[in-house]
Amino acid sequence: MCGIFGAFGYDAQDGAFRDRAIALSKRIRHRGPDWSGVKAIGNNILCHERLAIVGVDSGAQPLTNKDDSILLAVNGEIYNHVALRKSLKNKREFKTHSDCEVILYLYEEMGTDFIPLLDGMFAFILYDSKKDLYIAARDPIGITTLYQGWRYSDNSVWFASEMKSLHDECDRVIAFPPGHFYHSKTQETTRYYNPVWFGHPAQHFPPAGRPVPKQSLKEELEMYGALRVALEKATKKRLMSEVPFGVLLSGGLDSSLTSSIAIRCMKEAEDGTSGDDDAKSAHEAASAWPRLHSFSIGLKGSPDLAAARRAADFLKTVHHDYTFNVQEGLDAIADVIWHLETYDVTTIRASTPMWLLSRKIKAMGVKMVLSGEGSDEILAGYLYFHSAPDAQSLHHETISRIQNLHTSDCLRANKSTMAWGLEARVPFLDREFLDVAMTQVPPERKLSGAKSPYGQKMEKHTIRMAFDVHKLRELQKKAGVTKPSDLSNPAYFIADDVLPYLPDEILWRQKEQFSDGVGYSWIDGLKDMAEKMVSDQEFQRVKDGWLYKEDPPTTKEGVWYRRVFEKLFPQRACLESVVRWIPRKDWGCPEDPSGRAQKAHNEAYEKGAEEKDGEASGHACNCGTSCQCTANGHACK
Repeated sequence: MCGIFGAFGYDAQDGAFRDRAIALSKRIRHRGPDWSGVKAIGNNILCHERLAIVGVDSGAQPLTNKDDSILLAVNGEIYNHVALRKSLKNKREFKTHSDCEVILYLYEEMGTDFIPLLDGMFAFILYDSKKDLYIAARDPIGITTLYQGWRYSDNSVWFASEMKSLHDECDRVIAFPPGHFYHSKTQETTRYYNPVWFGHPAQHFPPAGRPVPKQSLKEELEMYGALRVALEKATKKRLMSEVPFGVLLSGGLDSSLTSSIAIRCMKEAEDGTSGDDDAKSAHEAASAWPRLHSFSIGLKGSPDLAAARRAADFLKTVHHDYTFNVQEGLDAIADVIWHLETYDVTTIRASTPMWLLSRKIKAMGVKMVLSGEGSDEILAGYLYFHSAPDAQSLHHETISRIQNLHTSDCLRANKSTMAWGLEARVPFLDREFLDVAMTQVPPERKLSGAKSPYGQKMEKHTIRMAFDVHKLRELQKKAGVTKPSDLSNPAYFIADDVLPYLPDEILWRQKEQFSDGVGYSWIDGLKDMAEKMVSDQEFQRVKDGWLYKEDPPTTKEGVWYRRVFEKLFPQRACLESVVRWIPRKDWGCPEDPSGRAQKAHNEAYEKGAEEKDGEASGHACNCGTSCQCTANGHACK
């Protein structure tokens, strides 16, 4: 990850524009503190703030082709860059070891047709001086941030990794849409990522009230195997690095799974049993840290800290847990909003602890971490999904949430970490894994609780089962599957010597949204502060439509964040890129996005209070002794 900035067609008579462009690019230097680069041709300029992870010794940007007629600035990682280099029709002399340089030559050979071939997280700006055109593109889901702006006085077009580089200069600013590219000759933004499941809502798929899909035991095994293999492959390719890396480990299912897979991958490389180039690269890069380091954060006694410690002990990572207090979080709110460029309540709640943790991680010399974003949107993991009326509604909601990830979880993961020059990679948002999860898993399999036709009580049952080696072996036995060749892909088979990925208490731990899991008093503290910051009179003016007429906040906490946002970004153009994350009120869900506010969380809490020894639904008592303890890491009574 890096920071990129570009302006095209600006008033060339402004001789001081280069200095102005450098100053605007400097606003995002936190994204790339390792080096800065600037290249200009005519009245077009590209700037780059570099975070060096791959091609450390030679990958300074903007990159150029052989005759320097094409300029390229990229923010991201291209995981299949080696295969793409081999696919080039003409022999090329690469100037760097950067994974991004191949984009230059793919463009020369294919025009914009190469963009769908890129496997990675990326945003790039390319200028072709011979044709006097420029293109910009963003990865399929929007893991990497990109903004586009227009200045009407000279009809110039601008791009940057963050809005703060554009809002003082542009009359209009938008978040560049994921899975699209912009072409200056047509002035059109074109979708290049359009998987078949994007069309399911328009096709009313699955049909309402259809019979529950019946799967044989073998078909069920194939489904779990496809999920597991796709996520393992996605995690392995994201270990491409030339610098020390770690894992964010909250103790929840998603971060624990990616951590477990990374550990296995590194062990295979160390033992010499892996034929995977990504695994070997990861092992070589981690030579300074022979053991994987994991990181977590929470208030003292929080559910996440306890669960993360149990997961780390099982995985044998070198674990670092950090605590913060509510006041430290409150003190950071203005800085967090400055970096996030949003006033969305959910995003700010969850981003603040992540922002604090990222600073600690970067201080240890780490530049890259794996993270678990995306799983809840793909697999209906948020507790409000328990309220989905049927499989069709749930499936369409997951698609909508995936398509809007760039406004919430991806924005949080990217900007909270890159505020300190730390790159977060997200295996769950791999394109191949997305296709498996959205097409090979029947939507009915994602229903949970009383509405599940398969009797699945807990959310994300399918991915939990996919990594529960004990249950999978039992299922293989029932299905008469005794050897790898009995399945369509031998890798789907779980042999007797395959060790557990995670302990049951982590693998089957109920969902805790990050802002809840770091400690419930965090959200309570935010609400208390909002009561002090926003008077009843001010809130009434908002409700009456006198304040914040566009996208008005509905809570005092929302008013507080909006006030800070508009102080930092006063231009009206800045509002267009913000989208608020709100659960489905038409499903009967409360407006408060906290997982703790959802009915499913309360039901688990009440169930946990009735069970003995502090164990309910796979949760373990924090104190480790026999007591009447509630679920999810709450303090003992």
